[in-house]
Amino acid sequence: MRLLVVNAGSSSLKLARLDEDGTVTAATTVQHWQGEGHLQPLRQFLDGCGAVDAVGHRIVHGGRRHTDPVAVDDMLVAYLYSISHLAPLHQPRALAGVRSVRGLLPAVPAVACFDTGFHATMPPAATTYAVPREWNERWGLRRYGFHGLSHAYAARRGAELVGRTATDLRTVTCHLGAGASLAAVRDGVSVDTTMGFTPLAGLVMNTRPGTLDPGLVLWLLEHGQVPEPELADVLEHHAGLKGLSGTSGDLRDVLAGRAEGDPDCALAIGVYLHRLVREAAAMVAAAGGLDLLVMTGGVGEHSWEVRAALAEGLAHLGVAVDADTNRATTSDADIGEAGATVQTVVVTAREDLEIRRQVLAVLGR
Repeated sequence: MRLLVVNAGSSSLKLARLDEDGTVTAATTVQHWQGEGHLQPLRQFLDGCGAVDAVGHRIVHGGRRHTDPVAVDDMLVAYLYSISHLAPLHQPRALAGVRSVRGLLPAVPAVACFDTGFHATMPPAATTYAVPREWNERWGLRRYGFHGLSHAYAARRGAELVGRTATDLRTVTCHLGAGASLAAVRDGVSVDTTMGFTPLAGLVMNTRPGTLDPGLVLWLLEHGQVPEPELADVLEHHAGLKGLSGTSGDLRDVLAGRAEGDPDCALAIGVYLHRLVREAAAMVAAAGGLDLLVMTGGVGEHSWEVRAALAEGLAHLGVAVDADTNRATTSDADIGEAGATVQTVVVTAREDLEIRRQVLAVLGR
């Protein structure tokens, strides 16, 4: 099957065509994609990439109704629009991608693949918020988790790199990028993750703060008199590494600032790594131990400093990396130190391959 993978972000649109064996034969990123009416770059890509037999769409949120990939139809699109409030930055954009591609390829079957789906296996004790039961039932409050397509692929590929299968491992997968989350994967299924009802929870990220004391948010609203729209904007776009360091929030900029002696950048990195190590250890507890540590995403693949710091922080659990291999690695590789009780690998993020796997399953190929 020749597959078109569509991944609409909050401002960009990523397109890739995968051949019958999963090889990427064409790919592009449309920066500052304007949404449903901006068809010219889509047409240009489709005209040049070759025939496609199916389309796979990355959708951030499936809500309570959709935990498995599903064929796209009008009823699905309507439901996914109705839950846009659960992911207001990403859901409408993804659905604009769905509608745009359907308009250009009306006869080609399409499948929606959900970032929340992988975490649907988490037990109730891990998904339930300790608020009145009526609130949970009325509004569907629960810990959904995100980056599921990346975590699913990373757990499976990481196991392959060490000659094992994910179904007999206790794994912690680390999706580290501008957005970041960890997952505890036991016997191939997610049992816990760091994000929650929204992607704001968990780790410190480029522009998001990660988990906050809810009392702090209430205090800012009531006593700080921060307007709600301003607070929402700050928590999404101006907190995290950006807010602490005064830089762009890109980890490379913060590391450069630390190297130049900037104390704000040094503190930002300290907070980032403290939270990363703490949350990783929590995922180990949720998984019931640790056999395999997997790092993926832009930071996970390219920042040897972060990988080294995480390994050092988890050394008491048996994690150790080979210093030279760790420094040299930017793609699929085993970076663990010989004799370490926990195996550690770097996995190149390939959400497109996970989407391909799910599309093939839905279409029975």
